[in-house]
Amino acid sequence: MFRQLSVSAIYMGLLAAFVGYSASFAIVLAGMKAMGATDAQAATGLFFATMGMGVCSIWLPAVTRIPAAVAWSTPGAAFLAATAILPGGFGEAVGAMIYCAGLIIITGFVPALGRVVAAIPKPIANALLAGVLLKLCFAPALALGSIPLMVLPVLAAWLIGLMWNRLAAMPFAVIAFLVVLYFVVDTSGQAMPSDPTWLPAFEFVAPTFTLQSFFSIALPLYLATMAGQNIPGFAVLELNKYSVERQPLIQKTGLVSMLIAPFGSVPVNMSAITAAMMAGEDAGRDPATRYWAAITSGVAYVLLACAAGPVTSLAGLAPAALITAVAGLALIPALVSSISAAFGDPKQLEAPALTFLIAASGMSLFGVSGAFWGVIVGAVVWIAKPLKR
Repeated sequence: MFRQLSVSAIYMGLLAAFVGYSASFAIVLAGMKAMGATDAQAATGLFFATMGMGVCSIWLPAVTRIPAAVAWSTPGAAFLAATAILPGGFGEAVGAMIYCAGLIIITGFVPALGRVVAAIPKPIANALLAGVLLKLCFAPALALGSIPLMVLPVLAAWLIGLMWNRLAAMPFAVIAFLVVLYFVVDTSGQAMPSDPTWLPAFEFVAPTFTLQSFFSIALPLYLATMAGQNIPGFAVLELNKYSVERQPLIQKTGLVSMLIAPFGSVPVNMSAITAAMMAGEDAGRDPATRYWAAITSGVAYVLLACAAGPVTSLAGLAPAALITAVAGLALIPALVSSISAAFGDPKQLEAPALTFLIAASGMSLFGVSGAFWGVIVGAVVWIAKPLKR
């Protein structure tokens, strides 16, 4: 096994971990904060979310011998960041994450449920994702209007990275964010914790289970994770001619998601973007050895998990608008991709449009969020329109 380890696999694994973490850690933090998490709870959630995808990224490739990379649910975190806080606070959100992990586990053991999710028309699923992402994607523009001196350097760095290589856009933006934090943000009245340890003070959150949180948070979070991450992640591996047994992989990511959910962590799932990096020729000439790139990324994630305390503290020094601006920049490619896919069929525009508008509106009906109702209304219109013709 170790004889198959190569320099190219190590390099791509480390690069994928850096790109994946830097591109989305701000989204994960924004999602937990929007749900009412304290700084300590957010640091705990970030630690276990990072550790969860690290463990899975080591475990799954080692078992399957394919580059089955795992990431946290970025669309799910973006959905949380754009959703109003629940009446029960972060405890109710944690209950919803446990619900979601349970749905993922059930999907792993009941293939019919996975087929139901896969049967949701792709334009409807993409319209849901676009609606979920839209509010957070407004953040860079809103921050530019309120704190331009802080946001302009981040935008410029993001653009320079994008012009060089789209995968470099967010790492460049994060570097610019750190520079702004050092030179522009006034931190004289704030201080980093004196505790020298990098690990956060772990804080378990007592979950609260309600029917409202199931339909408002858990079900949309599950759909965003499955449609936005798992299904594309499997597709990337299959396009690279890897044989994929989906059910065992869903079972394992669901199990890890269940273990980390009580600490406020978003689910983990199959990765699409970083998996594409590690499943290609850059990770090694022999496809049979590229799984080492995914294992390397997993080791890097485990190490990055130990930085959850300082990362959360640094993010806490910056204005909230700057953090959400960084998170919004990371989601722009996903928003563009989702909108393009949602409105690709000229004969079926109304259904995805309604799904998109309802999901993006922030409305709620009977205490249930618009993300759920957007899928329902979109599906009804999608089915009804052909019947009329």
